[in-house]
Amino acid sequence: MRERPDLAALGRLRKAAWGGQDDGAWWQAVLERSLTWITAFDGTELVGFVNVAWDGGVHAFLLDTTVHPDWGRRGIGVNLVWEATQAARAEGIHWLHVDYEPHLHQFYELCGFRPTSAGLLKLH
Repeated sequence: MRERPDLAALGRLRKAAWGGQDDGAWWQAVLERSLTWITAFDGTELVGFVNVAWDGGVHAFLLDTTVHPDWGRRGIGVNLVWEATQAARAEGIHWLHVDYEPHLHQFYELCGFRPTSAGLLKLH
């Protein structure tokens, strides 16, 4: 579902899943620039999120796929990605890109993504 998450709840979700600090404040600017995002809730608790950024044209980028560790391995992540894919398609997007680390290859393959050659330049 595309329900705008409470920014503090989004920060807590990201912190639980990825560690580090995230009070949610910087998500306002991210969501304002997004094509869409998909959220997953258990009642009122935010347990999953994925962001779809875009270039303003026909390319979109799947970012920040996150499921709270306590809700992992229940298909929530696959459902988030599937719904994001459908939403991007409905918006006229032709290509949906995702970057991921090797340990996530099987997950994204299950979601329908195929590996491609790409370049990456680390700036910081």
